Formats: sequence, C-alpha cells, structure tokens
Amino acid sequence: MFPMFDQYSSNVILYRSKSTTTISDKHRRKLQSQLPDLEEDDLVESFVRGSGPGGQATNKTNNCVVIKHLPTGIVVKCHQTRSQSENQKIARVLLKEKLDLYHNGENSIFELLKKDEMKKKMEKKRKTKIKLEKLKSLKATLKEDESSEEPP
Repeated sequence: MFPMFDQYSSNVILYRSKSTTTISDKHRRKLQSQLPDLEEDDLVESFVRGSGPGGQATNKTNNCVVIKHLPTGIVVKCHQTRSQSENQKIARVLLKEKLDLYHNGENSIFELLKKDEMKKKMEKKRKTKIKLEKLKSLKATLKEDESSEEPP
C-alpha cells in the first residue's frame, strides 16, 4: 500500500505550513471526511521550539509541532499559533492533505478544487476581457458618430 522507507531514510519530503490553506475553511471542513485516516502507529510526533514573532512566549516554549509519517517519509512542520494543541490539530489536517496528494496526485481532493478555482478564475478573466472589448468598440463608434456629425 505505501512505499516503505526506513525511519532514517534520506528520502524525506518536508512540508512547512505558512498558512492553513488557500482553500476556504468551508470547503476544507466539507472535504476532510473524504481524506485518508491517520494511524497513530505510523506517526512520529515531536515538539520543537518555534521561532518568529511572539517574543518570549514563542521562543521559550516547545509549541512547534513536527509530524513524520513513517511509511511515506512525509514530514509536516506547523507553527501557526502559540498553542501546541492547536498546532497539533492543524499539522494532522495538513498531513492528511499531503498524504492525499501523495497517493492520488492530480486526482487528490484539493488538487481538483484548485483546478476548479482556476477554471472559474480564467472564465471570469475571459468575460472581463470580452466586456472591455465591447466597451472599447462602443466608445470608438461614439467618437466616429460625434466626428461625423460636426460640420467642417
């Protein structure tokens, strides 16, 4: 089912989270039920010190969560909040998404959503372009009408 890697393999895929996702939370909640389940035996979870803004509360506490999925070697590092438990939940969701992407590739749930969003964006761009072209042609015909009505 999974390609097996030993625990200390150099074939490690590391994902760092800057934001939870580009997809809205409504879509995320709806699709989480379709993501693969995580087995606790396959995970190695560690807590490391975070960095960045937040001052002493961030720099002196181990609230950054690093989860490694042993069968695939995927590592997710999450330090989005100052709360260790929140980071743990977010990291597990991100790991599920990355596993889905790893196993299903372009057919993963979030890749399909991204494609749909891109299609909508391109369609909107196309419609805007058509609208602008119509407006330019209308202005051009109005200028021609004004210039033809004026006596020399």
